[in-house]
Amino acid sequence: MEGSHFKRILIATDGSEYAEKAASYGMKLAKTACAEVYALYVISTQHAVITRTVKGWSEGLEESLTEKGSAAIGDVERMGEEIGVKVTPVFLKGIPADKILEYAQENNIDLIVMGTHGLTGIKKFLIGSVAEKVVRHSRVPVMIIR
Repeated sequence: MEGSHFKRILIATDGSEYAEKAASYGMKLAKTACAEVYALYVISTQHAVITRTVKGWSEGLEESLTEKGSAAIGDVERMGEEIGVKVTPVFLKGIPADKILEYAQENNIDLIVMGTHGLTGIKKFLIGSVAEKVVRHSRVPVMIIR
């Protein structure tokens, strides 16, 4: 893959089992393509709005999401260390699909890698499918891992 078009790979993670699997695939591709990897975690402002509306609080939730994001990105960084791929951590705040798409466009990302599912159940119903929105609106290839 020396002539690969994938030189800047964005791995979107939420710390879920699907995201870890996607990160593993993304890392292997990055190693083969000699690509740069950006591990992106978005602190969802949608959670805060729902929580504030439903329960009347959000400070603890944001702190929890920040800790979860650090752990998720740490997992991707460890994968990179194990196979010799440098990973740049990226934390953003906002609507996850929108932030993934914005980051990819603004940073000349060649490929977005993410899992099929993150949140499930009522949260998925309230928030929507991040992967689906990214696939529908991305201007660059998106690799979705089941």
